[in-house]
Amino acid sequence: MTLRDFNLIVSTFRNRENDCISELWYFLREFGDRRIEASRTGLPGLIVAKTSLNPFEVVKQLREHVIEKPWDLRYILKIVPVARVVPTDLEKIAAAALEQASKIGEDETFKVDVHIRLSELGKKELIECIAPRIARKVNLSNPDWIIRIDVIGDLTGVSVIKPEDEVSIIKLRRISKAS
Repeated sequence: MTLRDFNLIVSTFRNRENDCISELWYFLREFGDRRIEASRTGLPGLIVAKTSLNPFEVVKQLREHVIEKPWDLRYILKIVPVARVVPTDLEKIAAAALEQASKIGEDETFKVDVHIRLSELGKKELIECIAPRIARKVNLSNPDWIIRIDVIGDLTGVSVIKPEDEVSIIKLRRISKAS
C-alpha cells in the first residue's frame, strides 16, 4: 500500500525502487531521522517517503552531500520536498497552493509546475485554477518561486519552493564535474 501522508517525492531508475528506498533510508538515518517511512507508488521509478525531519532541510543536506561527493548516491535521481498532501480535487489543490503562495513576495516571480500521474485531471485546468488567483508576476524561465503540484492518483503533493529545493542528482553531478 502506498504511503498516504508523505513529504518527499523521489524518482529513481525503473525497477530500482527498492534499492532507492534503501539508499534513502541510509541517508535519512545519517541526517538523524529515526522514523522513516517510504513506499512504492505503483509507478515505475517513483517513490514517496515521510521523514520526521524538515523535508526542505533534508533536500538541502542531500544537495550539499552530492556537491561534495557526487557519486555517493546510486539510486536516488531526483528528490522534491512536499509541504502538504491533499486529495486530488481541483479546489483542494488550489486552496493548498494559494495558502502557501503567501510566502511569495510582492516583487517576486513564480511559475506553476504540474506533474500528473494516474489522474484524469488536466495540467492546463490546474494552472488556470491557481495562477490567475496569485497577484504576482509569472516568470516561466527563471522564477523566484515554483508552485509545484504533484498529482499521484487520488493524492496530490503541493509545495511552494525555491528552484534549488528540487534536487536533481544528475544535474548536480554535471555541475560538480564542470568545476
